[in-house]
Amino acid sequence: MTEFKDNEVEMREFRLRVTVLGGVVFLCFFLLLARFVWLQIMKYQDFAVKAEENRISLVPIVPNRGLILDRNGVVLARNYSAYTLEITPSRLEAPLDETIDELSKVVTVDLKDRRRFKKLLEDSKGFESVPLRTRLTDEEVARFAAQHFRFPGVEVQARLFRQYPLGETASHVIGYIGRVSRAEADALDDGDDAANYRGTDHIGKEGLEKSYEKLLHGQAGFEEVEKTSGGRAVRTLSSTPAKAGSNLILSIDIELQKIVEEAFGERRGALVAIEPETGDILAYVSRPGYDPNLFVDGIDTQSWDELNNSPDKPMINRPLSGTYAPGSTFKPFMALAALELGKRTPAQVTYDPGFYMLGGHRFNDDVPGGHGSVDMRKSIIVSCNTYYYELGHDMGINAIHDFMQPFGFGEKTGIDLDNEKTGVLPSPEWKSRRFKGAAGRWVGGDTISVSNGSGLNAYTPLQIAHAVANLANNGVVMKPHLVKIVEDSTTRARKLTVAQQSYRIPLKQENIDFIKNAMVGVTSEPGGTGYRVFANAGYTVGGKTGTAQVITIKKGEKYNAARLAERLRDNALFTAFAPVDKPRIVLAMVVENAGHGGEAAAPIARKALDYYLLGKRPVEKDKSKVENEDVETGDAPAR
Repeated sequence: MTEFKDNEVEMREFRLRVTVLGGVVFLCFFLLLARFVWLQIMKYQDFAVKAEENRISLVPIVPNRGLILDRNGVVLARNYSAYTLEITPSRLEAPLDETIDELSKVVTVDLKDRRRFKKLLEDSKGFESVPLRTRLTDEEVARFAAQHFRFPGVEVQARLFRQYPLGETASHVIGYIGRVSRAEADALDDGDDAANYRGTDHIGKEGLEKSYEKLLHGQAGFEEVEKTSGGRAVRTLSSTPAKAGSNLILSIDIELQKIVEEAFGERRGALVAIEPETGDILAYVSRPGYDPNLFVDGIDTQSWDELNNSPDKPMINRPLSGTYAPGSTFKPFMALAALELGKRTPAQVTYDPGFYMLGGHRFNDDVPGGHGSVDMRKSIIVSCNTYYYELGHDMGINAIHDFMQPFGFGEKTGIDLDNEKTGVLPSPEWKSRRFKGAAGRWVGGDTISVSNGSGLNAYTPLQIAHAVANLANNGVVMKPHLVKIVEDSTTRARKLTVAQQSYRIPLKQENIDFIKNAMVGVTSEPGGTGYRVFANAGYTVGGKTGTAQVITIKKGEKYNAARLAERLRDNALFTAFAPVDKPRIVLAMVVENAGHGGEAAAPIARKALDYYLLGKRPVEKDKSKVENEDVETGDAPAR
């Protein structure tokens, strides 16, 4: 009886266990069924899309970058394809340095390549491929292909590269492209063009390559590629071609550019030449320059240090961001202001004893004994400082400031380059903001110095050229620009960048004609500061020489270039327009620390004008010299 009861209990327990286990199994089955219904019915559409995305990949097609050409069709920036050896650090199985050492046994990798690679690596993300070598030969590609299995994370890629065929010529105009930095990549990801830059690893960094980046870049295309679960491409389902970037046709005459750059030689400085009727910039020279090709693959540390730490500052875009006192090139504008404001008549005479006294301070003329009796025309031709000291005192700084501003002094021109400097057109308000306390108070000596083109004046060569162009163009202001035409690379449709005047300065034509005539006297009459340089020119040119101090000469001391370090000597300036009756070209230039404008600057201008107006190329040596030149002296702040 006892045994029967025990079996019965065991059977009840067994049935209970089976029931519980069956319930658990049923519950699991129900949960699986519910999950299946959720995935296959409720979430079908979402997972179908994800499955399709895993099966199909969108591969970006990077567009060809637009070309840059000069006004006559000479190519200044173009593209070419080449093989690169690239490393993706996150995919390496061996240490990076060890991998590079092994690669150097298969493909030549020199010290410069290693330095450049390390610099690029610092700006890249770990999952990006970074080029170790560019422009591999076919033999090098074949050697690496045979050893590819040894180097996971290392690939040979076919890439498009930018090339600047003329090297250093017009480097500050064209600029350069370089690999997209981390900061630039983040900015692109946050911008509206994120999709358009997928797959792009280079971007404009300086010059026109930067300011016209969106037009030059073009429109990216893409391919729909079917792939296996392992990521291997099977077939292309569809393709949307990329649209190449627009071509830029510049206003620059590259032959004129070359002639001016060669004329500068090893000297530092800048020159801007403008067609006044259109605002086309014909030459844009900043010396010294640099080779933009160095930056395309990523410049190595040593080359960058050499450029960045050079005392000659080759990376500075001098026409755009270098500021200089204009010296005596300011005088024609002062004379025009006197005529327009009724402060002087052409025949009114000032006596120049060789100095001008104001409040016990002596402002010297460049000729110790003075020029004697000087009327307005003579004051421009011989560049009489004393005439303008007295004129400036009579006009006052506010009248000077207000008259000069519409010509573009102290104003950005709006040229199609980034980072243009404003310069300084001095005024009492500006000085009080710039300096604190008593140092910010405007004094009479400030006006005297400003009226002579020295003192607190500070303008870019571009601003000076623009002002002279506005004078030569009879007060009609055209915006200066480097890109003349934007051309669609597919349809070849062209769009002119600047089609009409910006504004007109209200000036009396007889006053403009008088100033122009006086500037002709500078280059065509004995005693003119540019007379000997332009002897037998074959065209009529209006010009003005200038010399501007770089440091202040102490009271009682006389300027002596031989006793000064080279970089402390005066800057030489020259402005010109020709032919006078209908100017086709205006130029303004500065040669740093070169002394007299007639000796150092005007001969370069002569070569430029000879070529542009007559098609005449310079001889090897220019013996033109000017014996007398205007030199501003007195207590002018260092500039």
